[in-house]
Amino acid sequence: MNRTLDLLKRGLPLAFLYLPFISVGQFQQKSDVEGQSLWQKFQYDIGNVFKGMGHVYSRPFHWDGNDLATFGSVAGGTFLLSLVDESAQDFFEGHADDVPQAIRDYGWYYGSPQNNYMLTGVVYLTGLLTKNEKLRRTGVLLISSASAAGLFQQAGKYAFGRARPRSGLEYDHFRPFSFDKDFHSFPSGHTVLAFTNAYAIAKQFKSPWIKAGIYTIGLVPAVSRMWERAHWLSDIAFSIAVSIFTVEAVDKYLDEKYSEKYNSNQKKLNWNLRVSPNGIGMALTF
Repeated sequence: MNRTLDLLKRGLPLAFLYLPFISVGQFQQKSDVEGQSLWQKFQYDIGNVFKGMGHVYSRPFHWDGNDLATFGSVAGGTFLLSLVDESAQDFFEGHADDVPQAIRDYGWYYGSPQNNYMLTGVVYLTGLLTKNEKLRRTGVLLISSASAAGLFQQAGKYAFGRARPRSGLEYDHFRPFSFDKDFHSFPSGHTVLAFTNAYAIAKQFKSPWIKAGIYTIGLVPAVSRMWERAHWLSDIAFSIAVSIFTVEAVDKYLDEKYSEKYNSNQKKLNWNLRVSPNGIGMALTF
């Protein structure tokens, strides 16, 4: 009971962390179906949550050449990053004591499932109760994306069984289908949930600078997992790619279900993995 109360105390502030970015006032309200009750809208939205998840899982069966090339790039980039996992881990561990404890705590609590759904629930219920379709859609996007990506990463942890840095084993040690949490490194659940939220919320804005700020908030839990010796750098990078793919797939599905759309005329942002003799990094171009 005390543990639950502690999580609620820590989680509620996190649920409102993004509210300056997604305040109801900045959305233009629009009724989708006249005379539809709140219960009917709720049923419709929950249906789209599950259908959106199904849409994500069905996408690989519809990939074309470009999609396969993108998948190959992500897989190849993840492998290349794994070659510097141990060096990157040494770097982050060496600076862990320099990070304020408040930031480290935020990284842990915000990326946990209970706090994730607290945030997404606040967003969705606010949109539902204020009859704001765009905010409702945002809530559906958040819940559906987090659920789809979350289930995927849970299955991936067991299927791959990659050793965590804290296990004392090397980056290339795998024990598939192990129930030992020290072999649940790939992919990173905290990264998937936190960055899925950040990427979905950032879609509301045209400014690349606002987007970059939201992405930064969403990346703190990812980096914090390296400070805590819970994940390798390549785990984090792959998890970010999963988040982006999932949100884009669900959002495309929701375009057919809601009349409100997100900034359709905005410039497209591209995430690129860059590899050179001097280092490896991820760049955002716009």
